[in-house]
Amino acid sequence: MSATTAIDREFFARHAESARRAEEARTIFPGGVTHDARHFEPFGIVVDRAIGPRKWDIDGNEYIDYVMGHGALLFGHSHPYLVEAVTEQVARGTHMGGSSDLERRWAQAIKRLIPSAEKVRFTSSGTEATMMAVRLARAATGRDQLLRLRHHFHGWNDSVFAAGRTSAGPIAANGQPSAMQDLITVFDQTDIPGIANALASEQFAALILEPTGYSWGTCPLDPSVPQELRQLTEQHGTLLIFDEVVTGFRASKGGAQERIGVKPDLTTLAKIAAGGLPGGAVVGRADLLDQISFDAGGGRVAHPGTFNANPLSAVAGERALRAVAEENPVAQANERASQLSRGLNQALIEAEVMGCAWADASMVHIILGQDVVRPDDGVTWDWQEHGGASSSLPTTPAEVIWPFRRALINHGVDLMGMGALVSCVHTESDIDATIDRFGAALSDLRRDEIL
Repeated sequence: MSATTAIDREFFARHAESARRAEEARTIFPGGVTHDARHFEPFGIVVDRAIGPRKWDIDGNEYIDYVMGHGALLFGHSHPYLVEAVTEQVARGTHMGGSSDLERRWAQAIKRLIPSAEKVRFTSSGTEATMMAVRLARAATGRDQLLRLRHHFHGWNDSVFAAGRTSAGPIAANGQPSAMQDLITVFDQTDIPGIANALASEQFAALILEPTGYSWGTCPLDPSVPQELRQLTEQHGTLLIFDEVVTGFRASKGGAQERIGVKPDLTTLAKIAAGGLPGGAVVGRADLLDQISFDAGGGRVAHPGTFNANPLSAVAGERALRAVAEENPVAQANERASQLSRGLNQALIEAEVMGCAWADASMVHIILGQDVVRPDDGVTWDWQEHGGASSSLPTTPAEVIWPFRRALINHGVDLMGMGALVSCVHTESDIDATIDRFGAALSDLRRDEIL
């Protein structure tokens, strides 16, 4: 990519060493990155260190960070009590090769917070958790079919990944056996009549969804939808799985399920659950989790995993969840997210740019370049105002996304896609600075005739 705009010229000038390292990375990693979400056009910044709400790249540029470990860092980067807990454990052992009291305390911390968590099984990631949840559902029901909602993300394993469907049938992702897609049926997230009709066939082991709407609420779901899906799944013997990998301990202390008053049969957790370290869990009904027990006999569901409940994740997870229970990090992060959303909407008004921002708990979403209704209070998504039953929203055009993100990087703010995951350590001044820099990025887009 050549530097054709002022935004691009500044981006290249400010990130010369990141550009050099990115070029080298392309000779080592496929596409030069180690996670799909870290792909950036024309190259991503190379982060050198991070603390609290900020991080610094290898060129010495400082950023207010809203990627927050892909949503794992409710307490920001390198929080002192998490650093202390992990540091002490490193000296005591990083892999016990057996059970430890750490995993018990971690599981108890989860059970105290998640309403549906009768029992817990740890994994090493959110993707592994969804894999285990679907396997448990299939074993319990004796059914193979899975119902999922379009665009909802549940990791990249074959059991849940759906590339899409056409009138001719399912579409497998590259490398995914088409037979796996034959076991997955996909509906729009608000097609309640279609879902009800499908469930009536009583062939589905489980219905899996993100309870706040796809991509951590990028297209929000009204609470009435998962509430109705709970009734339908119970009626037809289908298990309900909530993917709370992002929303667990962020939508509320007890996740989205506590907030909307719905108890799923199984819940998948990761990110905040492990205190920002690698780790995940499946929690839910005791009878379903007990299929893993060696007392289950011939119906047992096997589950090995070298790093299940590893000591470092266990101490970080327990310490983080103790703080969630005893302190007020969720409310603090929510308050900052509301401040951010209101400020972004005001900046859009002042810049005379179409678009809007809204916040769901500490998760902020942004649409640019589309004529959408802004929240009356600058924060709250109005379900009915935006069509209610619509399963998708206007999205920021691709020709705007990358210039916008480069402009914002130039001004020292890093987003998670077109959203912000806010931590409890972002301060009022951090938010005010972010709003000012967002306004400056909009000005850059107007100057370069992108908006």
